[in-house]
Amino acid sequence: MRVCVFGAGAIGGYVAAKLASVDGLDLSLVARGPHLAAIRASGLRLIENGEETVHPVRATADAAELGAQDCVILGLKAHSISPALDAIAPLLGPDTAVVTAQNGIPWWYFYRSGGALEGTRIEAVDPGGRIWEKIGPERAIGCVAYPAADVPEPGVIHHVEGVRFPLGEPSGERTDRVEAISKALVAAGLKAPVRSDIRSDIWVKLWGNLSFNPISALTGGTLVEIVEDPGTRAVARAMMLEGQAIGEKLGVRFPVDVDRRIEGAGEVGAHKTSMLQDLERGRPMEIDALVTAVQELGRLLDISTPAIDIVLALVRHLAKQRGCYAICSKADGTG
Repeated sequence: MRVCVFGAGAIGGYVAAKLASVDGLDLSLVARGPHLAAIRASGLRLIENGEETVHPVRATADAAELGAQDCVILGLKAHSISPALDAIAPLLGPDTAVVTAQNGIPWWYFYRSGGALEGTRIEAVDPGGRIWEKIGPERAIGCVAYPAADVPEPGVIHHVEGVRFPLGEPSGERTDRVEAISKALVAAGLKAPVRSDIRSDIWVKLWGNLSFNPISALTGGTLVEIVEDPGTRAVARAMMLEGQAIGEKLGVRFPVDVDRRIEGAGEVGAHKTSMLQDLERGRPMEIDALVTAVQELGRLLDISTPAIDIVLALVRHLAKQRGCYAICSKADGTG
């Protein structure tokens, strides 16, 4: 199976390093800049459980060198997909599967979803429907990436914790392609069960990200600080209840109640969310996929979202002030 990881940042690089040990895979990755140079010179280095391993991987900045793949794993953040569409195109053949491991509401959400919104394109994550047209929702395989990882220096991936990558077809079917991708990830030492309802898995992670990420960016607070402060906890709870109402109207099953989910976030401790980390580092923030898209779904379903609206307006303003919102469209996202 020919597999290309497009975007070899923290999550994409981690997946690539793990897949490099799987027999029978023709693995490649698309990266850029110093990260690419380091991988070419010294291999992809993975620090995991206190040990470092080195993985020689074919790496390039030009996907045209690789040709059509059986599977493309998109390691980009959601806001980087649209600017990278032309770069991704050479990897796509008639039967290429595209694993979408982005946070938030995916661009293909209403493909084979059934119901009145079947085929609806979500402007917040796919402006103008460009991703839908260029990649094609029939190629998409949903994926929720749970691991935490970072890139301490070019060519090096530091895995912090987590190995779960649940997968699922938008239709809920157990197809040969999703089974094959799951098998490859499991052979790499990852947990990649095939789900019949990947949208519910997406919402389980999104539920917390929707609220804690923007609140942390606005306040500078860690998860435990947000949960223990009565004011920020109340804001998070209000946003989560609005999100839950939207998800449930779309048929999503939430496995725990909102207060237990909040307590679970607090138990993580003094952790800075990814959105706060991006703000501190001057990088584009995942505002649209995590927050704007949920607001858009509320509008489509005629569900009011007053708490989400207020927090979204504030965090968007902050991001624009810091140059972490307008620059999203300029990123090519190859990692």
